[in-house]
Amino acid sequence: MQKRKSKKILKYFFLLLLVGSINNINLNDLKLHNIHNVNIIGLDNEDKRNLLNKVDFNLYNIFSINKDDLIKEIESNALVEKYFILKKYPSSLNINIEKTKFLAKINKNEEIFYLGSNGKFIKNDFSKKQLPFIFGNPDVIQFFSIKKIIDQSKISYKEIKNLYFFPSRRWDLELKDNTIIKLPNDNTYLALNLAIEFLNDRKFKDDKIIDARIENQIILND
Repeated sequence: MQKRKSKKILKYFFLLLLVGSINNINLNDLKLHNIHNVNIIGLDNEDKRNLLNKVDFNLYNIFSINKDDLIKEIESNALVEKYFILKKYPSSLNINIEKTKFLAKINKNEEIFYLGSNGKFIKNDFSKKQLPFIFGNPDVIQFFSIKKIIDQSKISYKEIKNLYFFPSRRWDLELKDNTIIKLPNDNTYLALNLAIEFLNDRKFKDDKIIDARIENQIILND
């Protein structure tokens, strides 16, 4: 009995040595290097430099980097719509960024801002896009509500020249041919489609004001 116990103890001892040796080898092989290579896709050179300057990647390895700080800096850029962070062993980080799409322009505090599809107001002086201008002071949710109605209607958002928001919380749309569509607070989608049907009828092609504020009625004005 004593011999059997001694053999078992000896087996466990050699097994412990073997496992310890394997673990030591793995630990040596898994030496973690600080991040040396950061690939940022989707931003221009200036925005890339700003992000790299705000986060000192050289102080971290790919496992110790503070992801919350990195996300905070990425999301502080109003041009960012979506992003994906991929850690690549042993010392690289890939950051793929999708920029927001500019949807409209608006005057806020005597400055012109672009409203992005991410819901942020962006001060941008280099965009050459022809976009609808928002008059009035709607909040972001109100704009996206009318934008959704337009997108689901029989008219393309590309045909919109200006959007007018009133304190009564209703909208007027000005098309690129200078036609104005007056919309109600309620049943806006139905009213817009009814107005478009009238516009598509060549008998009314010269009418420049389409008043659809009264339910199931269209009032035409030259």
